[in-house]
Amino acid sequence: MKVVKRTSLVAACLASLLAQGVAGAADVPASPTLGKIKQAGMISIGHRTSSIPFSYYDSNQKVVGFSQDICDRVIAQVKKATGLPALQVRMVPVTSQNRISLVQNGTVDLECGVTTNLKARQQQVAFSTTFFVAGTRLLVKKDGPVHDFADLSGRTVVTNAGTTSERILRRLNDEKKANITIQSAKDYGESFLILQSGRVAAFMMDDVLLSGARTLAQNPADWTVVGTPQSFEAYGFMMPKDDPGFKQLVDGVMTGLMKSGEIEALYDKWFNKPVPPKGINFEFPMSDMVRKAYANPNDQAFE
Repeated sequence: MKVVKRTSLVAACLASLLAQGVAGAADVPASPTLGKIKQAGMISIGHRTSSIPFSYYDSNQKVVGFSQDICDRVIAQVKKATGLPALQVRMVPVTSQNRISLVQNGTVDLECGVTTNLKARQQQVAFSTTFFVAGTRLLVKKDGPVHDFADLSGRTVVTNAGTTSERILRRLNDEKKANITIQSAKDYGESFLILQSGRVAAFMMDDVLLSGARTLAQNPADWTVVGTPQSFEAYGFMMPKDDPGFKQLVDGVMTGLMKSGEIEALYDKWFNKPVPPKGINFEFPMSDMVRKAYANPNDQAFE
C-alpha cells in the first residue's frame, strides 16, 4: 500500500508540473525513476571529470561546465516534482566505458556529460533532447606532419576508449587500409597527456572536446584542431530506458531553455568567455547545426 501511495504521489507531482507547461505534455505515466529518487531522498548524477567545458572539476573539485549548468536546471525541476526542496544530489564520476552500464543498473539516475546519441545506444538507455552538436576531428602539434585524416596512414592515434571516434578509426583501417595504430585511453586528460608525450601523432575526438583538452597544455598555442569532420555527434543526457515520465521532465526543462533563449546565454558563458581552471576563452562560436538544434528541439540520433 505504501508503494502505491508513493507512486501515486510522484505521479500527481509530475502531472502538476506538466500542467504548468514545464514538460510540455499532459497525461504522462508515473515515473519509476522519480519514485526511486523520492524514496531515497537523493538523485544520482553521472558526470565527467575532464570534459572541458561540459563537465569537469574546477580547482576546488566542484563539477562545473555547460552540461552541468543545464543539469542543475533539471535537478531544480526534479525537486519540485518530488516535493523535496532539500533533495540530496550525489555526483558520480563516469567514463566512456562505464557510463551506459551505470545508468542501466540504476547507479546513475541521469548522466549529464558528453554522450553521443546513437541508435544502437537507444536500445540500452534513453536520451534527452540534443543540447550540442560536435564534429570528430584531430588535435595535433601545430608544426607537425598531420593536417587531415589522410596524413594518419602508418601513424599512431590516441582516442578515448568506448567512443564514436574509436569506432570511426577502426572503420578507416578496415575500409581504407590506413594502417593506423589505435591507442585507447580512459579519458580526455590521459589522451592529451599521451599526445603531448610524443608517442602518438594525433588525438581524435569531438572538435569541441579537443579544444577543451588543448586548454590543459602549458602552451595551448602549440596545439591545433585540424581535419575534415568524420562524423557529427548529437549530445544528449542519458537516463533509464522506458520511463517516459522522467524523460518528459528532462526534455521539458531543456526545451524550455532553448525556446526561452536562456541556452544561448549559457553557451556564451562556456564557449565565448574565459572558463576555469585557467581562464582561457574557447572562442568557439555557435555553429549552424547547434542553432538548428535549439530552434527545433529533438532527440534524434544522427545514426
